Amino acid sequence: IAFQVLSILSIAATALMIWKGLSIVTNTESPIVVVLSGSMEPAFHRGDLLVLTLPKNDPVDINDICVFKLPGRDIPIVHRVIKLHDEKKKKKKTPLLNDLISSSARTNKQYLLTKGDNNSGDDRGLYDPRQMWIHREHVVGKVKGFIPYVGMVTIILNDYPWVKFILLGVLGLYALVHRE
Repeated sequence: IAFQVLSILSIAATALMIWKGLSIVTNTESPIVVVLSGSMEPAFHRGDLLVLTLPKNDPVDINDICVFKLPGRDIPIVHRVIKLHDEKKKKKKTPLLNDLISSSARTNKQYLLTKGDNNSGDDRGLYDPRQMWIHREHVVGKVKGFIPYVGMVTIILNDYPWVKFILLGVLGLYALVHRE
């Protein structure tokens, strides 16, 4: 039994290392997410598995499909950026410095307005009531690829918790019966 426990722990540790490695390579806390609703159809369907990246110096552009997480909400949202607002640096009082600083210099503060492709209006109804834009810091990642319907397993396990218990029971029974 001790050998089986060690085997299970090594599998779990390997999975965690792969997840953390992907997080470092893609520069995002969540390198893979599952689409949970039909708000992005026809681009993505419920159950599609999305691959995310978030390069440090890569700004978000209009038409980028982003995954963002709003404060106070547990579930990230996958929607397209429809408008951008970049905060400009304030000009200095001295004319010489004004000539040296480009008027388009940015503070790297970027504000986004998003919308699901299948939704009739923008996402301002999802944001905080006093908020008109989401901040770039809310973006978890930009979608770089997807695998259709692979995430349906996750959706089924969350929508029908009894399936989880049956699956765990079958796996436990299998482990007990096939001991080496």
